[in-house]
Amino acid sequence: IRSGGGPGPWAGTACVVTGASRGFGRSLARLLAPQLGPGSVLLLLARSEDALGELASELRSGCVPADLGSEEGMRRASAALRELLQDSSFGRLLLINNAGSLGDISKSFQDLSDLQEINTYFSFNISSALCLTSTALRAFGARPGCSRTVVNISSLCAREPFPSWALYCAAKAARDMMFRVLAVEEPGLRVLSYAPGPLDTDMQLLARTRTGDLGMRQKFQRMQEQGQLINSSVSAQKLLQLLQEDSFPSGAHVDFYDI
Repeated sequence: IRSGGGPGPWAGTACVVTGASRGFGRSLARLLAPQLGPGSVLLLLARSEDALGELASELRSGCVPADLGSEEGMRRASAALRELLQDSSFGRLLLINNAGSLGDISKSFQDLSDLQEINTYFSFNISSALCLTSTALRAFGARPGCSRTVVNISSLCAREPFPSWALYCAAKAARDMMFRVLAVEEPGLRVLSYAPGPLDTDMQLLARTRTGDLGMRQKFQRMQEQGQLINSSVSAQKLLQLLQEDSFPSGAHVDFYDI
């Protein structure tokens, strides 16, 4: 999983992006790759093996196909992180927790009574981010003079209730708080929750065709018709700018429209 860094300003960086095979994760990986200087490694994780492999070839990065919603996928991803981060030559860790899913947004709150469905959703959308982050931080350790940055890809849904989106809103709110706790526990870390805005992705297509609540579905359709959806690369560029400036309060929730 080793790969050579380019001429970028971030030397000796171990950079990990989950959910990297499409959408926002893919755009972000493409922007991050040129920022990584000598001695750096970019490691991409996602479920879609073919799309991930194509991107890894394009960026000359490492990749691990893994379904983070399954125990086997988590084992594979965790093992890859431990192998990568045991290298003491890295001076910087940058972990982007981007992997996530909408869940069955055709269902209202009262339709969600299948415990297995709910647990499976939260396992992928909350538990995997917690496990991967703790694994990465333990493997990297607190090296004197080194920087460690953890990013949680958040959402407006972490702050506001969307009808038909009980699972997604709950998971995003839980992740925000989880990473706020990390920021308080580890003042030497840089922790950021970034809400990328309404992106023009496959997830947004699902939102405007599958959302059970009619008003929400129509709202998403209007946003698309009126050109209000954001290109993934535009939002990814704003996150990159935040990381380069590195002036956000650790644990902060920063929205695309705040910048």
